[in-house]
Amino acid sequence: MDSKELLQTVVTAADSKRAEEIVALDVQGVSLLADYFVIMQATSDRQVKAIAEEIQEQVEEKGGTIREVEGKSTANWILIDMGDVVAHVFKEETRQFYNLEKLWADAPLVDVAGWIKE
Repeated sequence: MDSKELLQTVVTAADSKRAEEIVALDVQGVSLLADYFVIMQATSDRQVKAIAEEIQEQVEEKGGTIREVEGKSTANWILIDMGDVVAHVFKEETRQFYNLEKLWADAPLVDVAGWIKE
């Protein structure tokens, strides 16, 4: 699975669990960590965990590898490292506090609208 397919899997999995405000950043030109960061939010701890679990499940089902998962015990911010794609699942207030979109403002946005069901 290439990084673009992995990105699509992450976005559709998150959307299936009603993640809100899903944003994908193409960080290839500004970071050596990954090709894409996916940032999203949820309204409760339970939903944050459900989104993270769905992402892991869908990625593994399609042959992807989960390298690391951080923050699962607190569920304010769960980071899922899949190598080329890193997903950040936040509670709304935690996302506003850390504001990763501003931190990575040099990274162009990826249009994921076609992968999200209205």
